[in-house]
Amino acid sequence: MTIDNCNETFEKLINRLVEMDRHYNIPKLREAYAYAREMHEGQLRESGEPYITHPLAVATILVDLGMDTDAICAALLHDVVEDTPATYDDVRQKFGADVANLVDGVTKLDKIKLASKEEQQAENIRKIFLSMSKDIRVIIIKLADRLHNMRTLGFRSGIKRRDVSLETMSIFVPLANRLGIRQLKEELEDISFSYLDPFAYAEIEQLLEKSKHDREEFIESIKSRIKARLAKDFDPVPTVEGRVKSAYGIYKKVYEQGKTFDEIYDKYAVRVIVNTVTDCYNVLGIMHDMFQPIPNRFKDYISTPKANMYQSLHTTVMGREGIPFEVQIRTWEMHHTAEFGIAAHWKYKEGRRGRYKFDERLNWVRRILDTQKETDDAEDIVRAIKNDLAPEDVFAMTPKGDVKTLPQGATVIDFAYAIHTQVGHRMTGAKVDKKLVPFDYVIKTGEIIEIITSKDPAHGPNRDWLNIAQTNEAKAKIRAWFKKERREENITEGKEALWRELRRNLIHISEEDLPELVAVDMKHHGCETIDDFYAAIGYGGVSLSKILPRLKEDYQKKFVEPQKEPQDSFEFTPTADRSGTGVIVDGLENCVVKLSQCCSPLPGDDIIGFITRGHGVSVHKKDCVNYLSQKDAEPERWVAVRWAGGKTQGHYKVGLDVIGYNRIGIFSDVMNSLSEARISTHEAAARVLKNGNFMGSVTISVAGTAELEGVISRMKKISGVLSVERRAK
Repeated sequence: MTIDNCNETFEKLINRLVEMDRHYNIPKLREAYAYAREMHEGQLRESGEPYITHPLAVATILVDLGMDTDAICAALLHDVVEDTPATYDDVRQKFGADVANLVDGVTKLDKIKLASKEEQQAENIRKIFLSMSKDIRVIIIKLADRLHNMRTLGFRSGIKRRDVSLETMSIFVPLANRLGIRQLKEELEDISFSYLDPFAYAEIEQLLEKSKHDREEFIESIKSRIKARLAKDFDPVPTVEGRVKSAYGIYKKVYEQGKTFDEIYDKYAVRVIVNTVTDCYNVLGIMHDMFQPIPNRFKDYISTPKANMYQSLHTTVMGREGIPFEVQIRTWEMHHTAEFGIAAHWKYKEGRRGRYKFDERLNWVRRILDTQKETDDAEDIVRAIKNDLAPEDVFAMTPKGDVKTLPQGATVIDFAYAIHTQVGHRMTGAKVDKKLVPFDYVIKTGEIIEIITSKDPAHGPNRDWLNIAQTNEAKAKIRAWFKKERREENITEGKEALWRELRRNLIHISEEDLPELVAVDMKHHGCETIDDFYAAIGYGGVSLSKILPRLKEDYQKKFVEPQKEPQDSFEFTPTADRSGTGVIVDGLENCVVKLSQCCSPLPGDDIIGFITRGHGVSVHKKDCVNYLSQKDAEPERWVAVRWAGGKTQGHYKVGLDVIGYNRIGIFSDVMNSLSEARISTHEAAARVLKNGNFMGSVTISVAGTAELEGVISRMKKISGVLSVERRAK
């Protein structure tokens, strides 16, 4: 297409707008097109066509959706800030703040340097959501932009085609579905499918083409019979349309559900459009009288609309030819909403007095944004948005008849938080159809769910709920509760979890050096102190599995010196202990001695010393996994050490993990046993494990292994205690 062809296409578009019975600012549109053409002059698409063909095509899609002047202007200009010298201020001065904000909302963040491709994607998606929460037209323009890019995707490389198709299928198709724009959703779906699984797509296209004549003949026959029957009861006769299921819709049934092409009941569909809701149910009765209804294939989306406000009656029936087909029955208003979704607000808003519940249809956008406040992790954000946009929903009711819509796989915990935040926090149990169910019970459509709550206002959720809840809304509320109400507990939990993972990953670092190691993550998550960081781990705001790979890398760079150095020979003579640790290092005088945190040696343990570079000698137990795994790597750096002997100060810290049955008072008995033995306690925490057992974690001071063994022996005698294990600090 040449520039002249583009100009001709634009004039045809303007003529269409003039013929419409709506007011468009034609001079403004002409100015926007001229400015976009000027800014993109000399730029080509990968197809070799002038770049202006793309914004012009996006504008045409928006005209088909019935969007307003500013949205169409923004479509024409949507790439000028990103790909040309034009700025946001230039666009605002020429076309107004509304158009400039729409363009800014669609513009990607490619110029901002981010850590990874996943983080780049997450930030782009989050920016779109923030913009669309202020003006929903942003995402409609973005969907039109993506649709034209998909239509011309064949000019890109094979790997790029698959990457773009996968992103489209996982993000933009669910968005189009949630906004109810069926025509965009189905075309994006089919094009993505054709690149992601070209063989399956070709097979379905071949099957559809092979049966094209018979299919058209069957649909026309059914339409004629329905019209003739409805003519007896309706004047004028309702509109009757026929269609075949989309290629991807068939694929999901054939390949995901293991059905054959002939077993798909709803690959043929007939749509009946009437004037009133009462007419919908009257037509349903007539359909069931004319044809044999198939059991369990009726859905009433009028009384219970989908999350995208879609409304229709669906029933699958069998004709006399023995071929099943679906009948969809809806009013004209429902039909406009089904076809154009949120865009119907602009296309049909004149004279319709707000029947589209516009604000209600944007609540889910704000809800998704609210759930992202507790995390900055790129993968978590993308995963959360994908989950919240899942197209399949279940509908369950409270005992009072209030319907709650939740994604498939949601549990009773999700249902409780969908009712109200405090209902979720105070939940103690749940009944489904009057029967008690566990917290991880997955709800199904049509069930009546009663949430049992505590009257105690201080009652709160369990940490294990974070692993059970499926919706990001519920998880965000649980995290927020722990963040606000359980700071000290969060600090203890987070500290234990972090040090446990550091030990498991062979990261040996002192508490003094830890803030330096985690400084980047503390800043990223807005933590001012190390306790803030521990707390964030404790309430789930920081995922250890995400940060540990980088911590291991930074640890090697900052705290572990290169191994390949000239080997030194050491000849030692015994020297007295001057380190204050109770450890004598043979041959090194006045050196710094530290007890390693990976195994926390005590007087009485067999020990060995490791000469660090710049940090003195680190003392390990001889059965320490780090010593056993590294003793042969640099044998010259391992030196003999021994306990000084004599009376110790009793200041050696050691951690114990106590596991037992979760009976009332067990933790109190553990603490009493320490008190009776006159053992100093530094930290103590208790929690319930997933299997229902109790776990207590205590940090105490002992004089050595002999005293520690006595403490462990006392604890093992406590009723219900199953095991007592020593751990590092």
